[in-house]
Amino acid sequence: MKRSRAVSLGILGAAAFGLAACQQEEQTEAAAFPDEASCVAAAAQSGWFTREDCAATFAEAQALHAETAPRYESQELCEQEHGAGNCGGDTVAGSGGGSIFMPLLAGYLIGQALGGGRAMAQPVVPKAGGGYATPSGGTQLSRLNTGGKMGTAAFAKAPTTAGQPPMTRAAVQSRGGFGTSAASRSVGG
Repeated sequence: MKRSRAVSLGILGAAAFGLAACQQEEQTEAAAFPDEASCVAAAAQSGWFTREDCAATFAEAQALHAETAPRYESQELCEQEHGAGNCGGDTVAGSGGGSIFMPLLAGYLIGQALGGGRAMAQPVVPKAGGGYATPSGGTQLSRLNTGGKMGTAAFAKAPTTAGQPPMTRAAVQSRGGFGTSAASRSVGG
């Protein structure tokens, strides 16, 4: 009898762990904009973010972009991943003397912080095949000026790339391209 009790407790524990693993990621209200002015124009209709939130999150997205945008050893490689005309030289100091290219800031996500508080921000960059992605490539957007529910993981900060060596062609190929190794989430039509 002791053995069957231990087995049933083990099964109960495994079932509880399995249920916890199946729970969905928390969702939050989110919207994507190409610039601060678009966000401000939508603020009156949103009900969950203000003009002030637009200004604060746009500034935060710009700072995050400078810190976390992917960096490439050549403009050609950057444009292969982000599209022609969508890359520029890294203007951040300390690049080690070589040229570093990164995708231009295409817009940003604004999200409602869970439990109230300030709004969350995340920069987005263009993708070569169209659409947009967060700096890690983990969240994909088909278009800007859209909104809806999104997993809170979309607002997780990407790894810092500022001051790191730029990606080489071999590094990009080993990942399978920009953002390919990251888990993909999407929002927007």
